[in-house]
Amino acid sequence: MAIKRNRRFHPEIPTSSMSDIMFFLFLFFLIISTLANPNVIKLTLPKATSNETTNKDHISISVTEDGRYFLNKEELPFDQLEQAVFNETTMRNDKVVVVRVPADNKVQDLVDLMQMGVKLKLNFVIATQK
Repeated sequence: MAIKRNRRFHPEIPTSSMSDIMFFLFLFFLIISTLANPNVIKLTLPKATSNETTNKDHISISVTEDGRYFLNKEELPFDQLEQAVFNETTMRNDKVVVVRVPADNKVQDLVDLMQMGVKLKLNFVIATQK
């Protein structure tokens, strides 16, 4: 008489290394996200011999080569820009605004922004690259 053993096959998935993989992925994305600046619009900035950096996240106004205006990353027409900058500076209680104008852009765009800054009594800083 043959004795039958009652063994059932239980499929298993080894998950002990899954936590290590998830930790390394989390660490990788955490490091990459700190290096990327989400409030940046790609522009060729003018060059300067001395650059000072700031650690604080100030309000940013960007002007593209084709004349589009951006407040941080939000595109706005120029006639609505002054009110939006005023609202943003009062909300953040920050009077410093970083102006990002391409190196080959018209000077008139920069002058228009500076006049707006004088009217609102803001401190404008021009972003450059070394």
